[in-house]
Amino acid sequence: MLKAAVQHRQTHADLYNIDSKTVCVRIKTARNDVQTIALIHGDPYEWEEGVWQSEETEMDYAGTDGIYDYWSSTIPLPHQRLRYGFLLKSEQETLVLTERGFFHQAPEHVAPYFCLPYLHETEVFAPPHWVKDTVWYQIFPERFANGDPSRNPEGTLPWGSKEPRQDSFFGGDLQGVIDHLDHLQDLGISGLYFTPVFKAYSNHKYDTIDYMQLDPQFGSEETLKTLVKECHSRGIRVMLDAVFNHSGYYFKPFQDVLEKGEHSPYKDWFHIHDFPLKPEGERPNYETFAFVSSMPKLNTKNPEVKQYLLQVARYWIETFDIDGWRLDVANEVDHEFWRDFRTTVKDVKEDVYILGEIWHQASPWLQGDQFDAVMNYPLTDAIQGFLLHGESAKSFEYAVTRHLFSYPDTVNRVQFNLLDSHDTARILTESGGNKRLVKLQFLMLFSFPGAPCIYYGDEIGMSGENDPGCRACMVWEKEKQDHDLFTFLKELIRWRQEYQALGSDGTLKFHKTASDDVLLYSKYTESEELLLAINASKEKQTVVLPSTYSKQTLVDSSGKRSFESSSEIEVEGEGFRLLKVGRLSEERGEVGL
Repeated sequence: MLKAAVQHRQTHADLYNIDSKTVCVRIKTARNDVQTIALIHGDPYEWEEGVWQSEETEMDYAGTDGIYDYWSSTIPLPHQRLRYGFLLKSEQETLVLTERGFFHQAPEHVAPYFCLPYLHETEVFAPPHWVKDTVWYQIFPERFANGDPSRNPEGTLPWGSKEPRQDSFFGGDLQGVIDHLDHLQDLGISGLYFTPVFKAYSNHKYDTIDYMQLDPQFGSEETLKTLVKECHSRGIRVMLDAVFNHSGYYFKPFQDVLEKGEHSPYKDWFHIHDFPLKPEGERPNYETFAFVSSMPKLNTKNPEVKQYLLQVARYWIETFDIDGWRLDVANEVDHEFWRDFRTTVKDVKEDVYILGEIWHQASPWLQGDQFDAVMNYPLTDAIQGFLLHGESAKSFEYAVTRHLFSYPDTVNRVQFNLLDSHDTARILTESGGNKRLVKLQFLMLFSFPGAPCIYYGDEIGMSGENDPGCRACMVWEKEKQDHDLFTFLKELIRWRQEYQALGSDGTLKFHKTASDDVLLYSKYTESEELLLAINASKEKQTVVLPSTYSKQTLVDSSGKRSFESSSEIEVEGEGFRLLKVGRLSEERGEVGL
């Protein structure tokens, strides 16, 4: 047995609580090295005649990333405490892994075993229950709809009259969103994510002037209150964007430092190298977002800054009843601030959703004391790698398995899953204008754990390169909209609502195929099972089904086709099959994620 590859840590993704009396335990081993693993576990205080009372639970093989095999087991804790170890069997040997290393026999005394001293209810990571079933829609307010032309900033261009520039304005506002809520409700949207609405200089509003004021271009406070109330009446949650890493150039405290230098009472609100401030040139002499001099970095360790920003966080929840905060450049703000942020906003509204903008592995922020989730760009990369960049189905399986096992399932179920945003090229452009590939990407996005998001305009076929191209005016002329794509996404949302297994509650399992271009996987719950086949090639593919699906009734996603399964199905080029299995198979082999 390759002992160096056997890995388990008593933290985060390897040991996490599902509720106050249930935990999930995970371990990974070298690929194809270990045949079976049993979890040895028991209450540390259960003794009879001097012998610790433990039991063994067979662990489920849960997948591979090509390097490691992953194993998982969920067990109850009657008294909310646990000692445990692992009984590993390979072809050559049997070993027991404990906190103190490997043994050839299970230790009789409890001391060497891994320890969960006590699972307190206050330590159970419980993100908002509503998020896992939410379908998000991202709105860039300046470009969605102009509902109140009286609020147009100076120099506003006629709607959609020109290609967007980084400094152009078209008059989008919150009244425009209210006017088009029927469009969003018809699509099936249940959550709106707005890029910043605070008063700011630019069209994107990531350069805040006043954190306590709605930008007048977007409407009055009453407009925002009306928008939130209208959304809530339609079952739609509202999430705003908070820019706490940096302010804008015209933020009053920064202007004061520009004017008074080291004599300003706000000089410690920022990270300043020396005085006077030098915003001109390639590298300003103060910390900024990237090297953008108009976005000075805030010193969140400063008590006054922290108090001010936490007041901001409370204000928008208390005043407007918003349901979530998306946190811009979240990984560049100190952890202590985010811990205080979580306590502050959860005290105001317990089920508020806290989403961090982090593009890389984000475990330090997802321990239950800071964020509920992050923007799931690794899933985006895996989907596009398979469908757009020629990576194999096996590579996709490995990437997703590795990614899902880097977080607790409680996190995976509420991750913010997306294909594009205001920070990337639009998905239709990224796909070379190929709508079939766009549909496949959305199907995959909607069928993996997490809450999927549609970027405004994607549902009607808008295209656009990176900023500013991806921030064009929403197309409202019916004759210019792609109604087929709208209908597909509407149907996809309906499938996710109708089939519990398709969403975050479904267990994921990958199946082998003979083609690098075909991805075959199933999603299932205790009462429902779906089988999905995705063909990334241009040619029709014949897919051999696992033997567990033989002689079962399969129903096509359209509901119009029902047939007894043979040993294979056909999948059109750049097409898919979504099949509902008539009954749950008794023998699954591998157990999914």
